[in-house]
Amino acid sequence: MTAHRTIELIAPSGYPQDLATVERGLARLHAQGHKVKGLEATRRRYQRFGGTDGERAAELNRLADAAQPLPDVVLAVRGGYGAVRILHGLDYEGLQRRLRDQPVVLVGHSDFTAIQFALLARSGVTTFGGPMFATNFGAPELSAYTMHHFWSTVTKPSFTLVVDVPQTQSVDVTGTLWGGNLATIAALVGTPYMPPVQGGILFLEDVNEQPFRIERLIYQLHLAGILADQQALVLGDFSGGQAFDYDNGYDLQAMIEQIRSVIGIPVITGLPFGHIDNMVTVPVGAKARLVANPHGFRLTASDYPHLS
Repeated sequence: MTAHRTIELIAPSGYPQDLATVERGLARLHAQGHKVKGLEATRRRYQRFGGTDGERAAELNRLADAAQPLPDVVLAVRGGYGAVRILHGLDYEGLQRRLRDQPVVLVGHSDFTAIQFALLARSGVTTFGGPMFATNFGAPELSAYTMHHFWSTVTKPSFTLVVDVPQTQSVDVTGTLWGGNLATIAALVGTPYMPPVQGGILFLEDVNEQPFRIERLIYQLHLAGILADQQALVLGDFSGGQAFDYDNGYDLQAMIEQIRSVIGIPVITGLPFGHIDNMVTVPVGAKARLVANPHGFRLTASDYPHLS
């Protein structure tokens, strides 16, 4: 049974379109005995965002305020777009002092990747790619897989994920595990918010992007020299890209083979992470080992914040 936790909601990007997701997520967390704070994050609206830039930045900066008790979990309401607009307004020194050595779980995915990368680059704070409040906790049908993997990961000092998707390249590497939404990551290239990770294990996901657009974004990372500095590239889920007759056989697999031929590092496929119902929770900034062979792969991570 999961211990009762204090969960604080934040909305650094968009707002929930369907308020039923808010009610379902809140009811489920309360039923498990958790205390949910920050409900105003689900109610704010400014254009397409979950509040003005100032409001959304202040919400995160409150975590740097020593007068405020830290929650156990900081949970993004949803993704969308907007996090990049507040990166310059975050108190990175204060967030580093308050969060870097504390067992606080900051979790989300999609556009939340911008916050995660900025915190890793500027504050050395490890966060988690994982479920979000409206999208996952408030889904019409709650994924037992997603919830089990989330709570299991954030309450233990390490985790091992075994995936039985056959691999064409054999790998046994160690390094910093980092990654998230591909489009968001590509937009951070050349900015102070791109973590300078050397020898890492980079994982990527995206949604509603055609294979050629995914390839173009990965080429951006390749041509910028980021991929050459990594031990391996791990691909998650890339659902939703519509195929066209013009593609003429150029599909996701063809794109992957093209990327393999040019980036110079192993490409591993099948990570159950992204805009999917059944997703794993993955620390961003943890130490990791990746072992892959024709039978599948094993990803082990440690040295990340976890709840007692």
